[in-house]
Amino acid sequence: MSPSLQALRNATSLDALYPVLSAQCMTAGWHKKRPSLWKTPRTEFQPRHWSYEVGRAALDQAGLWIGTELAERRNLLLFNPVGDNDYDTVRTLVAAYQMIKPGEYARPHRHTPNALRFVLDAQPGVFSVVNGVQLPMCTGDVLLTPSDCWHSHFNDSPHNAYWIDILDVPLVHLLEPMFFEEHPHGEQAIEATPAAHPFWFQQADTAAALAAAPNHQGVQRHALNVADHFATQQLQFHQLAAKASTGTHRSTASRIFCVGSGSGQATLGDLQIQWQRGDVLAVPSWVPFEIQATEASQLFEVNDQPTLEKLGFYREIGRAHV
Repeated sequence: MSPSLQALRNATSLDALYPVLSAQCMTAGWHKKRPSLWKTPRTEFQPRHWSYEVGRAALDQAGLWIGTELAERRNLLLFNPVGDNDYDTVRTLVAAYQMIKPGEYARPHRHTPNALRFVLDAQPGVFSVVNGVQLPMCTGDVLLTPSDCWHSHFNDSPHNAYWIDILDVPLVHLLEPMFFEEHPHGEQAIEATPAAHPFWFQQADTAAALAAAPNHQGVQRHALNVADHFATQQLQFHQLAAKASTGTHRSTASRIFCVGSGSGQATLGDLQIQWQRGDVLAVPSWVPFEIQATEASQLFEVNDQPTLEKLGFYREIGRAHV
């Protein structure tokens, strides 16, 4: 008889049985350390607000000492203060401010996570190359880098360029199918320079679509058509007239809002904040939120709703134009 079986049979009470089970990496369901089920969603992630003014100043200062030849990507991760986390913005998504200086080149790599760029400030001459396709990065544009696409960034303008990166790296961490590869030649050839591309959403097109969208009490919404390329995320723009509000809303999706223009205030759970152009707002799962505009404003949102819908886990409560 094995020592484990002998120890089990020699146990004279439940209290004596528990350490024997623990030694076998077993635990009694009626005696577990913490609950595994609860009545409504809960998360340790907190609603957060990051200032573009602060992020830009930090990138400018860091740019005195760190270049793309050392850092590869000069970025500032916007992390949620959960335990020892220093990466995830919300449970499934990470956002970061990134800057590239004139004449710099961020060399190519590819990875499992889907990535996108929301451009905050860029002059003509700034562009990404995605699988050999040159895509300009102009203020207000959104550029996609779907899973496993080679991508690199260039700044041939005389000014610094700034954007917000959003990736589903935390989701890939949870599911664990991570692959990463640096380009074997250190640079990818530019094979095409199209005037339009499914990975490139130009600000002028977005503005026209928002203007034509239904108006719900001063709020207009336009969802980007990314389903064929981004299976895990929903991307959408919100245009709010002065003094308009999204209404109070909560859902099981985790959301990141990037302010393209305007200013206003928001209630994110218990957090009250004032936001302005370039700022980033994080709304974790099941946190109620309301966003109000002081002046005419445009916000860009990324959420994980498609992932939850595919799994049958998406629920929402409240009236909101989101």
